[in-house]
Amino acid sequence: MCPRLHDFIAGWREREPGWYNAPVRSFLPPEGEQAVTFLIVGLAPGVRGANRTGRPFTGDFAGVLLYETLLAEGLARGAYGADPGDGLVLTHCRITNAVRCVPPDNKPVRAEIEGCRRFLEAEVAAMTRLSAILALGSIAHDAVLACFSLRRSAFPFGHGARHRLPGDRTLIDSYHCSRLNTNTGRLTPAMFQAVVAEAAAAAGVATGFGSGGSTRARDGQADLPGA
Repeated sequence: MCPRLHDFIAGWREREPGWYNAPVRSFLPPEGEQAVTFLIVGLAPGVRGANRTGRPFTGDFAGVLLYETLLAEGLARGAYGADPGDGLVLTHCRITNAVRCVPPDNKPVRAEIEGCRRFLEAEVAAMTRLSAILALGSIAHDAVLACFSLRRSAFPFGHGARHRLPGDRTLIDSYHCSRLNTNTGRLTPAMFQAVVAEAAAAAGVATGFGSGGSTRARDGQADLPGA
């Protein structure tokens, strides 16, 4: 139990009782975790994104870029409508967060990140076919390293950086696909699509089909790098 996160979510339950307002589970393909070869790890649910809708990266700006890219690369099918009922389906990949509950100001503290580590560790251990992990931002990167008991100093974060993990797995880093990073030009859609394709290739997934579906939602409800 993380008291600060518990109290923050309780406050949102009072303000918006129709929202999800609970720990957000990962998003899996319909075949389940044994079909996953490629894991995407974000930071934490966004207040008006996953905390509202209950699905990672759904309902805020970051989700538009992420799902647009997955659809373009053939890693998802259907159409992204910023709603868990939109019918979007993942292919080969799973989406999760380093922290499962929405944090104040989108900034989890160390104790909260460490408290959620057991959930990420369990997810990684259960995916026997997992070959590649894409970390969106330095907190996600550090959380993945912690799952493998690796020192951060030996695996520095950097956009496009590639790291070898135990079990013949590969970790690839990306700047978070937040509005802040895209508005400042730190991350462009082309940069993001390239790093997603690289990570998928490391997982043995052929990408670049560009025919997975389309996106309909561009509500841009969150400016911070939540998921």
